[in-house]
Amino acid sequence: MASTISDSSLFIFKGHTTTRTPPTPIHLVPFRASASGISCINFQFQKPCQKGFGNVPLHHDPWMGSRRKEKFLQHVVAPMAPSAPLPAADDPEYLRKLAESYGFQQIGEPLPDDVTLRDIISSLPKKVFEIDERKAWGSVLLSVTSYLLGLLMIAKAPWYLLPLAWAWTGTAVTGFFVIGHDCAHKSFSRNKLLEDIVGTLAFMPLIYPYEPWRFKHDQHHAKTNMLNEDTAWHPVWKEDIEASPALRKAMIFGYGPFRTFMSIAHWLLWHFDLKKFRQSEVNRVLISLSAVFAFMIVGWPLIVYKAGIVGWVKFWLMPWLGYHFWMSTFTIVHHTAPHIPFKQSDKWNAAQAQLNGTVHCDYPRWIEILCHDINVHIPHHISPRIPWYNLRAAQESIDKNWGKYINKAKWNWRLMRTIMTRCHVYDEDENYISFEKVSPQESQPIAFLKRVMPDYA
Repeated sequence: MASTISDSSLFIFKGHTTTRTPPTPIHLVPFRASASGISCINFQFQKPCQKGFGNVPLHHDPWMGSRRKEKFLQHVVAPMAPSAPLPAADDPEYLRKLAESYGFQQIGEPLPDDVTLRDIISSLPKKVFEIDERKAWGSVLLSVTSYLLGLLMIAKAPWYLLPLAWAWTGTAVTGFFVIGHDCAHKSFSRNKLLEDIVGTLAFMPLIYPYEPWRFKHDQHHAKTNMLNEDTAWHPVWKEDIEASPALRKAMIFGYGPFRTFMSIAHWLLWHFDLKKFRQSEVNRVLISLSAVFAFMIVGWPLIVYKAGIVGWVKFWLMPWLGYHFWMSTFTIVHHTAPHIPFKQSDKWNAAQAQLNGTVHCDYPRWIEILCHDINVHIPHHISPRIPWYNLRAAQESIDKNWGKYINKAKWNWRLMRTIMTRCHVYDEDENYISFEKVSPQESQPIAFLKRVMPDYA
């Protein structure tokens, strides 16, 4: 029910108020309905209130003692104060509060539309693009040494210290991935054949086919946060989960409690199906698949022969799961937050996607060392040709020239809680909506995460 007062300044309706034009202040007035119209009383002056409710006749009572059969409506007439303006997207106080609520240190202001990716690249020092092969091979030595140390820890540790040994070894082997990652971006060596060999070998212990990953990862960089095109952590489509109850349940668990291991599903779905690649890519894909299967056929039986099935679990499977924990965590934190949109191609802007749509997140320093600063991710998306050991210098330049536009965080529970309980289903207006809004009956895993995950930043 909605009736307007004659001066057009007020609405009367259940439980809400809204504004048309700035009203003259009046006092709250209770209403009641009878067969002949609406009665109202002005409590301050015991006078009838305004009588111009369009076609609805009004009556007034001088007191509340009427015994006519009337029904009191749960409605309120109130002055309509002008709506408070929405905060501007670049309002510092608004962005500060938003960042705090999401677990960020800073949420960047929107990048102006006229800024191009070339503008940002041109602002970087030339030296950050230089390849230093001594540093590149130093990263190989660091990763191999830390991985061997991890295997020694697993062999010698009592059972109650094994989780710590697995955590170290899984983080160390993530360094292998980052080395192959630089090889794929042609930022490891000036010898491009050597890069492909090193990248393939680095990925082999991870059972990750190098070339298939490289092809799809290049697409991620070219179309970061573009709907239907980005190959990393695309939001769930509402139509997909509504079409299949089984898929809906799988997605709720996968994008909820198992999200920090969802890279396993990505690994399986994206990198072994030849139909996902162009004909010109297939030969290189087959070489990488052969390398991976060779490791499985030769390496796994050797581990089982020397240490048994339990040894295979201890020395390979658990570190591999540790690697996927970091693979999942790094990639979701890099590009996923309630304020970071996925956009259709006709609305997508490369500079905004790479600078505004990427997150710099600090982790404990030992993790950053073992993983070769993969967390310094904004300069990597500005230009993938920057070697990992120059990322911090590039980040300093970006902080100086574009600092107010970037997203910054230090890994914390609130950040992960925000991503895992809110960033699920694509929504054009809100960027993401939670499974709890789309499928509340089946979203117990999300409610569980809200109960158990600390809201601590």
